[in-house]
Amino acid sequence: MATIQIKAALPSLPDGWSAEKDFKPVGSLSQPTSRAIEPVGPHFLAHARRKRHKRTFSEDERIQASQTVKKTEDEDAGEISETEDPMMLQREAKDWKQQDHYAVLGLSKYRWRATEEQIKKAHRKKVLKHHPDKKAASGKDENDNFFKCIQRATDILQDPVKRRQFDSVDEAADKEPPSKKDIQKKPGNFYKLMGPVFEAEGRFSKKQPVPLLGGAEASKEQVEEFYNFWYSFDSWRTFEYLDEDVPDDNENRDQKRHVERKNNNARKKRKVEDTQRLRQLLDSTMTQDERIKKFRQEGNKQKNAKKAEKEAAEKAAKDDAEKKKAEDERLAKEKEVADKAAKEEGKKAKDAAKNAAKKNKRVIRGAVKDGGYFAEGTAGPKDIDAALKDADEMIAKLDNEEVAALSAKLQGKTEKGAIKGVFQEEAKRLVEGGKAKDGEYKSLA
Repeated sequence: MATIQIKAALPSLPDGWSAEKDFKPVGSLSQPTSRAIEPVGPHFLAHARRKRHKRTFSEDERIQASQTVKKTEDEDAGEISETEDPMMLQREAKDWKQQDHYAVLGLSKYRWRATEEQIKKAHRKKVLKHHPDKKAASGKDENDNFFKCIQRATDILQDPVKRRQFDSVDEAADKEPPSKKDIQKKPGNFYKLMGPVFEAEGRFSKKQPVPLLGGAEASKEQVEEFYNFWYSFDSWRTFEYLDEDVPDDNENRDQKRHVERKNNNARKKRKVEDTQRLRQLLDSTMTQDERIKKFRQEGNKQKNAKKAEKEAAEKAAKDDAEKKKAEDERLAKEKEVADKAAKEEGKKAKDAAKNAAKKNKRVIRGAVKDGGYFAEGTAGPKDIDAALKDADEMIAKLDNEEVAALSAKLQGKTEKGAIKGVFQEEAKRLVEGGKAKDGEYKSLA
């Protein structure tokens, strides 16, 4: 750093100024006090350490830095401790797209679950171990390729966008589906082996938390929720990390657009293939899931039970309908017999009434003859015709009951006057009842 020097003269004192004349003290100094001073603090400790070990400043700083590195490594060893692959240490920095960034920082067991603090600690540990200056000081190879790999891994994993792009294609975080042989080794192996597969796939879901596969004891609602979620899985994977590098050349814009279109098409293709892969995984899982078979069998039992219940209800309804039909037929037949009997009885009664009416009419007509045709002395042909005509007209205006009543009144009557009186009384009743006109029966006048 350059030093800047400025030359400036102090202002001169006024003419005639004198310290004895113009200086006036405003106070006095206190008497000195003797006190014992204890040597404390980091600077004294550093001084004491250098004196004790007879070190220079630079030697002491180098040794302290080395101890600090060892302390940092020891502190992080409990959380971030992973054996470094010799092949990984020889990786070329230019091949950073093919490197496992989590493995470079020693976070293979955490991967997409690694926190920002873990990434920072891992970076600090790797830098302290692989920094080119440290290697040069220890007399080792000064190749800084792996150090550049560390820096690249840290840049990507500390950038949320770049880290998600890498996580999108991180095959080391995938869980391979188990084979049928592995599943058949033990009855409960299916859910234990398939569960981690879907947990790993769940890291790509936009919706969190992701429903788990569960075990054999899971309810039907839980199983349906799991398959409904995964068959409509909404993934955030976009595969940008695998894009071909776009040339940064303003003079070749056509080539740049061509590479961009190629990358977009490749992303879409990988997206479709990933969706198909997940759908096939789900189909295979559902085929092997014993819970689906159990629920289907239970559903069939319930369906068959409902069917049997429905058939029983239909049979009972059919039997009730047949019974009702038989009862209706019996009642109809009984009614028909009763109606027929009543009709016959009515016919008999009607015939009897008709016969009785005929008899009563004969009695009335006979009574006209017995009454001498209502004439004084011997009745002539005109008297006979008039009397019979009036009797027939009277009978025509009477119902059967009235005919029977008139016949009853005439029973036992032999005297002409009494017989005529009965007819006159009936004629009067008919006139009063409005059934006949006054003077209508001339033979009874």
